[in-house]
Amino acid sequence: MLRRIAPLFLFALAALAPLPLHAQREKLPPEDLEWVEQNFPNAEISNTGIRYVVIEQGDGPTAKRGQMVSMLYIGRFINGDTFDQNLDPQKPFKFRLGRGQVIQGWDQIIPLMRPGDKWLVIIPPELAYGTRGQSPRIPPNTTLVFTMQLLAADKK
Repeated sequence: MLRRIAPLFLFALAALAPLPLHAQREKLPPEDLEWVEQNFPNAEISNTGIRYVVIEQGDGPTAKRGQMVSMLYIGRFINGDTFDQNLDPQKPFKFRLGRGQVIQGWDQIIPLMRPGDKWLVIIPPELAYGTRGQSPRIPPNTTLVFTMQLLAADKK
């Protein structure tokens, strides 16, 4: 009888073990990971492998899937070159969160943000434009670095 109970006990213990808070595998290419660890050693890591640093804290409830969000941002490559930006608070970039209207990394990280939050966000290639890139601006397999600010998350 003990032989039958022991495996069940071990299975139950394994099931109760806490889940890891970090990504199961590293998603950043090794050379980009080295750069990130040197330049942002205290960056938080989301459960999907996105790294972020809080620059300014907002308040209120976090953004939710389906909400219309208003964002300001600067998109850069690891080398610092800017590939895109929208910094006009009178004409922010708006989209519906969680509907695939932006790269996966944005749909995954913005639900952690509150209105007024300004973060530096490092998105691995597979959560950005992946192996295809976005020709001609973004080469394949490119890690993207955003400074992004959530202005508002509306239910509209």
